[in-house]
Amino acid sequence: MSFITTDYSNLESKGYEALPTGEYEIVIAKAMETATPSGAESLQLDLIVRNDLINVPALATTNGKFSNRHVFMDNWKRKNTGQYDTASFMYILQAVGVPEGTPVNSVDDFIRLITGRPARVYIKKEVDSYNTTDQNNPEYRNAVAPWNFSTTKFMEVNHTGKQPNQPQQQQTQQQAPPQQPQQQDGNWPF
Repeated sequence: MSFITTDYSNLESKGYEALPTGEYEIVIAKAMETATPSGAESLQLDLIVRNDLINVPALATTNGKFSNRHVFMDNWKRKNTGQYDTASFMYILQAVGVPEGTPVNSVDDFIRLITGRPARVYIKKEVDSYNTTDQNNPEYRNAVAPWNFSTTKFMEVNHTGKQPNQPQQQQTQQQAPPQQPQQQDGNWPF
């Protein structure tokens, strides 16, 4: 008996072209500060289309077809101030359920509050004028504006990462943020 018999009839091409315009249920996989070679700084969010909603009929053309795809969103520091437009961050914080009046003391605090959290985002497919060299054959990219974040319609998150049995980190409104480690015996390893 053979280990496997080849059958290519059900294979689908899964390219990396830009996602079609639409609303997607996502998880904010990570956020980090980056910089271009010329020094322009941004806070980049890695949004992953949730794979736990592929069988939801209302999401058949979005999450159902494009689960596990990454969309990157850059929040650039303003050239004239050298600061982020923190008003834009309010849309994201509200969408992931951070309570009104929560102090966010640093970019690191912001990253901790949003990482692993679900949201619903409107992703737009648009011509990438920076990378398009032939106007008759344009390159496309995805864009997500901060005001296009909204609260997920599916609060229970069972999205799993690429490695089996490792669910995507998540926090819901009901969960408290992680606590600092407690010193138990006075013997720290440093």
